[in-house]
Amino acid sequence: MGDQDLAGELTGQGYQLTGRHSAVKLCYWTRESLERGRDCYKGRFYGIESHRCLQMSPAIDSCNLHCRFCWRNQGWENDEMMTEYDDPEGLLDRSIEAQRRILSGFGGEASVSRERWKEALAPKHIAISLTGEPTLYPRMNRFLELCAERGITTFLVTNGTNPDGLRALDPLPTQLYVSVTAPNREVFDRLTLPGDPHAWDHLVESLEIVRGLKTRRVVRHTLVRGWNLGWEGQYAELDLLARPDFVEPKGYVYMGRSRRRLTNDHVPAHEEIRRFALRLAERTGYAVLDESPDSKVLLLGGGGARRWLPGRAPEDRVALEALPMAA
Repeated sequence: MGDQDLAGELTGQGYQLTGRHSAVKLCYWTRESLERGRDCYKGRFYGIESHRCLQMSPAIDSCNLHCRFCWRNQGWENDEMMTEYDDPEGLLDRSIEAQRRILSGFGGEASVSRERWKEALAPKHIAISLTGEPTLYPRMNRFLELCAERGITTFLVTNGTNPDGLRALDPLPTQLYVSVTAPNREVFDRLTLPGDPHAWDHLVESLEIVRGLKTRRVVRHTLVRGWNLGWEGQYAELDLLARPDFVEPKGYVYMGRSRRRLTNDHVPAHEEIRRFALRLAERTGYAVLDESPDSKVLLLGGGGARRWLPGRAPEDRVALEALPMAA
Protein backbone atom coordinates (compact mmCIF):
# COMPACT_ATOMS: atom_id res chain seq x y z
CA MET A 1 0.00 0.00 0.00
CA GLY A 2 1.39 3.41 -0.95
CA ASP A 3 1.78 6.36 1.41
CA GLN A 4 -1.33 8.11 0.06
CA ASP A 5 -3.40 4.92 0.27
CA LEU A 6 -2.20 4.35 3.85
CA ALA A 7 -3.01 7.94 4.82
CA GLY A 8 -6.49 7.65 3.32
CA GLU A 9 -7.11 4.32 5.04
CA LEU A 10 -6.07 5.66 8.44
CA THR A 11 -7.96 8.94 8.08
CA GLY A 12 -11.08 6.98 7.17
CA GLN A 13 -10.70 4.99 10.40
CA GLY A 14 -10.63 8.16 12.50
CA TYR A 15 -6.88 8.66 12.86
CA GLN A 16 -5.45 12.17 12.90
CA LEU A 17 -2.07 11.98 11.15
CA THR A 18 0.60 13.99 12.94
CA GLY A 19 3.67 13.25 10.81
CA ARG A 20 5.29 10.80 8.42
CA HIS A 21 4.68 7.84 10.70
CA SER A 22 2.67 9.19 13.64
CA ALA A 23 -1.01 9.52 14.49
CA VAL A 24 -3.55 10.27 17.22
CA LYS A 25 -6.95 8.66 17.65
CA LEU A 26 -9.62 9.42 20.23
CA CYS A 27 -9.92 6.61 22.73
CA TYR A 28 -13.37 5.16 23.39
CA TRP A 29 -12.86 5.77 27.11
CA THR A 30 -11.94 9.42 26.62
CA ARG A 31 -15.34 9.89 25.01
CA GLU A 32 -17.05 7.86 27.74
CA SER A 33 -15.30 9.90 30.43
CA LEU A 34 -16.43 13.18 28.90
CA GLU A 35 -20.00 12.18 28.07
CA ARG A 36 -20.86 9.79 30.91
CA GLY A 37 -18.18 10.19 33.58
CA ARG A 38 -16.96 6.60 33.08
CA ASP A 39 -13.20 6.06 33.23
CA CYS A 40 -11.36 3.10 31.76
CA TYR A 41 -9.83 0.43 33.93
CA LYS A 42 -6.51 2.30 33.91
CA GLY A 43 -8.28 4.99 35.88
CA ARG A 44 -9.50 2.42 38.38
CA PHE A 45 -6.19 0.56 38.60
CA TYR A 46 -3.63 3.36 38.19
CA GLY A 47 -5.43 6.63 38.86
CA ILE A 48 -5.27 8.31 35.43
CA GLU A 49 -8.06 10.63 34.24
CA SER A 50 -9.47 9.20 31.04
CA HIS A 51 -10.79 12.53 29.76
CA ARG A 52 -7.23 13.93 29.92
CA CYS A 53 -5.61 10.94 28.22
CA LEU A 54 -4.20 11.20 24.69
CA GLN A 55 -3.79 7.98 22.68
CA MET A 56 -1.12 8.09 20.00
CA SER A 57 1.51 6.16 18.07
CA PRO A 58 4.89 7.28 16.73
CA ALA A 59 5.08 4.12 14.60
CA ILE A 60 1.87 3.61 12.65
CA ASP A 61 3.62 1.72 9.84
CA SER A 62 6.26 -0.17 11.84
CA CYS A 63 5.44 -3.52 13.44
CA ASN A 64 6.96 -6.97 13.17
CA LEU A 65 3.91 -8.88 14.41
CA HIS A 66 0.58 -9.53 12.71
CA CYS A 67 -1.50 -10.57 15.71
CA ARG A 68 -4.78 -12.22 14.82
CA PHE A 69 -6.55 -10.43 17.70
CA CYS A 70 -5.30 -6.95 16.75
CA TRP A 71 -8.19 -4.60 15.96
CA ARG A 72 -6.02 -2.48 13.67
CA ASN A 73 -5.58 -2.68 9.94
CA GLN A 74 -2.70 -4.86 8.74
CA GLY A 75 -0.84 -5.57 5.55
CA TRP A 76 1.23 -2.43 5.16
CA GLU A 77 3.58 -2.68 8.15
CA ASN A 78 7.32 -3.09 8.07
CA ASP A 79 9.68 -3.98 10.90
CA GLU A 80 12.53 -1.66 10.04
CA MET A 81 13.77 1.39 11.87
CA MET A 82 12.66 4.62 10.27
CA THR A 83 15.31 6.53 8.31
CA GLU A 84 13.32 9.77 8.06
CA TYR A 85 11.45 10.36 11.26
CA ASP A 86 9.27 12.96 12.94
CA ASP A 87 11.06 15.30 15.32
CA PRO A 88 9.84 14.71 18.89
CA GLU A 89 9.17 18.38 19.69
CA GLY A 90 6.89 18.80 16.70
CA LEU A 91 5.36 15.39 17.27
CA LEU A 92 4.28 16.24 20.80
CA ASP A 93 2.88 19.63 19.80
CA ARG A 94 1.03 18.21 16.80
CA SER A 95 -0.37 15.34 18.88
CA ILE A 96 -1.86 17.75 21.41
CA GLU A 97 -3.20 19.93 18.59
CA ALA A 98 -4.81 16.87 16.98
CA GLN A 99 -6.43 15.86 20.26
CA ARG A 100 -7.85 19.37 20.63
CA ARG A 101 -9.28 19.24 17.11
CA ILE A 102 -10.93 15.90 17.84
CA LEU A 103 -12.40 17.21 21.10
CA SER A 104 -13.52 20.58 19.77
CA GLY A 105 -17.08 19.43 19.09
CA PHE A 106 -17.60 18.12 22.62
CA GLY A 107 -17.61 21.66 24.02
CA GLY A 108 -21.12 22.27 22.74
CA GLU A 109 -22.68 19.02 23.95
CA ALA A 110 -25.13 19.34 26.82
CA SER A 111 -23.99 16.01 28.28
CA VAL A 112 -20.38 17.21 28.63
CA SER A 113 -19.24 19.28 31.59
CA ARG A 114 -17.64 22.49 30.36
CA GLU A 115 -14.98 22.19 33.06
CA ARG A 116 -14.07 18.62 32.12
CA TRP A 117 -13.97 19.57 28.44
CA LYS A 118 -11.51 22.40 29.14
CA GLU A 119 -9.39 19.99 31.17
CA ALA A 120 -9.43 17.49 28.30
CA LEU A 121 -7.93 20.11 25.97
CA ALA A 122 -4.78 20.02 28.14
CA PRO A 123 -3.80 16.30 28.21
CA LYS A 124 -1.96 15.12 31.31
CA HIS A 125 -1.37 11.57 30.18
CA ILE A 126 -0.21 10.00 26.92
CA ALA A 127 -0.80 6.34 26.06
CA ILE A 128 1.90 5.46 23.53
CA SER A 129 0.29 2.48 21.86
CA LEU A 130 -2.60 2.65 19.35
CA THR A 131 -0.85 0.87 16.45
CA GLY A 132 2.65 -0.27 15.51
CA GLU A 133 5.62 -0.95 17.79
CA PRO A 134 6.61 2.34 19.49
CA THR A 135 10.11 1.27 20.51
CA LEU A 136 11.03 1.36 16.81
CA TYR A 137 10.74 5.17 16.88
CA PRO A 138 14.40 6.34 17.03
CA ARG A 139 13.66 9.52 19.03
CA MET A 140 11.55 7.92 21.73
CA ASN A 141 13.93 9.05 24.48
CA ARG A 142 13.56 12.71 23.60
CA PHE A 143 9.78 12.33 23.29
CA LEU A 144 9.56 10.83 26.79
CA GLU A 145 11.84 13.55 28.10
CA LEU A 146 9.62 16.28 26.64
CA CYS A 147 6.51 14.71 28.13
CA ALA A 148 8.14 14.62 31.57
CA GLU A 149 9.24 18.26 31.25
CA ARG A 150 5.61 19.25 30.60
CA GLY A 151 4.26 17.23 33.51
CA ILE A 152 2.66 14.60 31.25
CA THR A 153 2.77 10.99 32.43
CA THR A 154 3.40 8.27 29.86
CA PHE A 155 2.30 4.64 29.45
CA LEU A 156 4.32 2.91 26.74
CA VAL A 157 3.04 -0.40 25.35
CA THR A 158 5.50 -2.73 23.63
CA ASN A 159 5.17 -6.19 22.14
CA GLY A 160 8.55 -7.03 23.67
CA THR A 161 10.23 -8.15 20.45
CA ASN A 162 12.72 -5.26 20.37
CA PRO A 163 14.97 -5.80 23.40
CA ASP A 164 17.57 -3.34 22.10
CA GLY A 165 14.85 -0.69 22.05
CA LEU A 166 14.03 -1.42 25.70
CA ARG A 167 17.69 -1.21 26.70
CA ALA A 168 17.98 2.16 24.99
CA LEU A 169 15.05 3.78 26.82
CA ASP A 170 16.33 6.74 28.85
CA PRO A 171 14.35 8.21 30.48
CA LEU A 172 11.87 5.44 31.09
CA PRO A 173 8.12 5.98 30.72
CA THR A 174 5.96 6.38 33.81
CA GLN A 175 4.68 2.88 33.16
CA LEU A 176 5.92 0.21 30.78
CA TYR A 177 3.51 -2.40 29.44
CA VAL A 178 4.88 -5.58 27.86
CA SER A 179 2.34 -7.68 25.96
CA VAL A 180 2.92 -11.38 26.58
CA THR A 181 0.22 -12.93 24.42
CA ALA A 182 1.35 -16.54 24.33
CA PRO A 183 2.67 -19.09 26.84
CA ASN A 184 5.20 -20.67 24.50
CA ARG A 185 6.85 -20.39 21.09
CA GLU A 186 4.34 -22.58 19.25
CA VAL A 187 1.28 -20.60 20.34
CA PHE A 188 3.16 -17.33 19.81
CA ASP A 189 3.99 -18.18 16.20
CA ARG A 190 0.42 -19.26 15.40
CA LEU A 191 -1.28 -16.31 17.08
CA THR A 192 1.03 -13.35 16.38
CA LEU A 193 2.44 -14.43 12.98
CA PRO A 194 5.85 -12.78 13.55
CA GLY A 195 7.89 -11.55 10.62
CA ASP A 196 11.10 -12.39 12.49
CA PRO A 197 11.72 -16.10 13.27
CA HIS A 198 13.58 -15.02 16.43
CA ALA A 199 10.73 -12.88 17.77
CA TRP A 200 9.90 -15.30 20.61
CA ASP A 201 13.54 -15.36 21.76
CA HIS A 202 13.55 -11.55 21.69
CA LEU A 203 10.43 -11.47 23.85
CA VAL A 204 12.02 -13.73 26.46
CA GLU A 205 15.13 -11.52 26.39
CA SER A 206 12.95 -8.45 26.91
CA LEU A 207 11.31 -10.00 29.96
CA GLU A 208 14.76 -10.46 31.48
CA ILE A 209 15.49 -6.78 30.81
CA VAL A 210 12.16 -5.63 32.24
CA ARG A 211 12.98 -7.28 35.56
CA GLY A 212 15.65 -4.66 36.26
CA LEU A 213 14.01 -1.49 34.93
CA LYS A 214 13.42 1.21 37.52
CA THR A 215 9.92 2.20 36.56
CA ARG A 216 6.44 0.79 37.05
CA ARG A 217 6.18 -2.36 34.92
CA VAL A 218 3.14 -4.34 33.81
CA VAL A 219 2.87 -7.60 31.90
CA ARG A 220 -0.41 -7.89 30.00
CA HIS A 221 -1.86 -11.18 28.77
CA THR A 222 -4.47 -10.61 26.05
CA LEU A 223 -6.44 -13.87 26.14
CA VAL A 224 -8.31 -15.35 23.18
CA ARG A 225 -10.56 -18.35 23.75
CA GLY A 226 -9.37 -21.33 21.72
CA TRP A 227 -5.97 -19.80 21.04
CA ASN A 228 -4.00 -18.80 24.14
CA LEU A 229 -6.34 -19.07 27.14
CA GLY A 230 -4.96 -21.62 29.59
CA TRP A 231 -1.32 -22.74 30.09
CA GLU A 232 -1.25 -20.87 33.41
CA GLY A 233 1.92 -22.67 34.47
CA GLN A 234 3.86 -21.52 31.42
CA TYR A 235 2.53 -17.96 31.68
CA ALA A 236 3.61 -17.98 35.32
CA GLU A 237 7.17 -18.89 34.35
CA LEU A 238 7.29 -15.89 32.01
CA ASP A 239 5.79 -13.57 34.61
CA LEU A 240 8.31 -14.70 37.22
CA LEU A 241 11.11 -14.12 34.72
CA ALA A 242 10.08 -10.47 34.40
CA ARG A 243 8.86 -9.96 37.98
CA PRO A 244 6.68 -6.97 37.01
CA ASP A 245 4.92 -4.82 39.55
CA PHE A 246 1.57 -5.86 38.09
CA VAL A 247 0.10 -8.47 35.76
CA GLU A 248 -3.07 -7.85 33.76
CA PRO A 249 -4.96 -10.86 32.35
CA LYS A 250 -7.37 -9.28 29.86
CA GLY A 251 -9.96 -10.73 27.51
CA TYR A 252 -9.85 -10.27 23.75
CA VAL A 253 -12.45 -7.82 22.39
CA TYR A 254 -14.17 -8.62 19.10
CA MET A 255 -13.75 -5.35 17.24
CA GLY A 256 -12.15 -3.64 14.27
CA ARG A 257 -10.22 -5.66 11.72
CA SER A 258 -9.80 -8.60 14.10
CA ARG A 259 -13.34 -9.58 13.04
CA ARG A 260 -11.84 -10.64 9.71
CA ARG A 261 -9.54 -13.12 11.46
CA LEU A 262 -11.49 -14.30 14.51
CA THR A 263 -15.13 -14.77 15.51
CA ASN A 264 -17.24 -13.73 18.47
CA ASP A 265 -16.81 -17.27 19.81
CA HIS A 266 -13.17 -16.41 20.56
CA VAL A 267 -14.23 -13.74 23.08
CA PRO A 268 -13.86 -15.10 26.63
CA ALA A 269 -16.35 -14.22 29.35
CA HIS A 270 -15.08 -12.22 32.31
CA GLU A 271 -15.52 -15.27 34.52
CA GLU A 272 -13.10 -17.20 32.28
CA ILE A 273 -10.53 -14.44 32.69
CA ARG A 274 -11.16 -14.47 36.42
CA ARG A 275 -10.51 -18.23 36.67
CA PHE A 276 -7.32 -17.80 34.65
CA ALA A 277 -6.20 -14.96 36.93
CA LEU A 278 -6.83 -16.99 40.09
CA ARG A 279 -4.82 -19.93 38.73
CA LEU A 280 -2.05 -17.58 37.65
CA ALA A 281 -2.01 -15.96 41.08
CA GLU A 282 -1.58 -19.37 42.73
CA ARG A 283 1.43 -20.14 40.53
CA THR A 284 3.16 -16.75 40.80
CA GLY A 285 2.46 -15.77 44.39
CA TYR A 286 0.86 -12.54 43.15
CA ALA A 287 -2.47 -11.47 44.63
CA VAL A 288 -5.65 -10.51 42.81
CA LEU A 289 -5.95 -6.82 43.69
CA ASP A 290 -8.83 -5.56 41.58
CA GLU A 291 -10.92 -6.22 38.49
CA SER A 292 -13.00 -4.43 35.88
CA PRO A 293 -15.73 -6.65 34.38
CA ASP A 294 -16.57 -3.98 31.77
CA SER A 295 -13.10 -4.41 30.28
CA LYS A 296 -12.71 -8.11 31.17
CA VAL A 297 -9.47 -7.48 33.02
CA LEU A 298 -8.06 -8.27 36.45
CA LEU A 299 -5.09 -6.74 38.25
CA LEU A 300 -2.52 -8.94 39.96
CA GLY A 301 0.26 -7.53 42.11
CA GLY A 302 3.06 -8.78 44.30
CA GLY A 303 6.08 -7.71 46.26
CA GLY A 304 4.14 -5.61 48.75
CA ALA A 305 2.21 -3.67 46.11
CA ARG A 306 -0.37 -1.45 47.78
CA ARG A 307 -3.72 -1.10 46.08
CA TRP A 308 -7.17 0.12 47.02
CA LEU A 309 -10.11 -2.26 47.14
CA PRO A 310 -13.24 -1.84 44.99
CA GLY A 311 -15.70 0.45 46.70
CA ARG A 312 -13.12 2.35 48.73
CA ALA A 313 -13.57 6.11 48.82
CA PRO A 314 -11.39 8.05 46.33
CA GLU A 315 -9.52 9.79 49.17
CA ASP A 316 -8.36 6.38 50.41
CA ARG A 317 -6.86 5.40 47.08
CA VAL A 318 -3.13 5.22 46.51
CA ALA A 319 -1.92 8.08 44.31
CA LEU A 320 -0.31 7.24 40.96
CA GLU A 321 3.05 8.56 42.16
CA ALA A 322 2.92 6.35 45.27
CA LEU A 323 2.65 3.06 43.39
CA PRO A 324 5.65 0.79 43.91
CA MET A 325 8.60 0.92 41.56
CA ALA A 326 11.02 -1.90 40.83
CA ALA A 327 13.28 -2.77 43.70
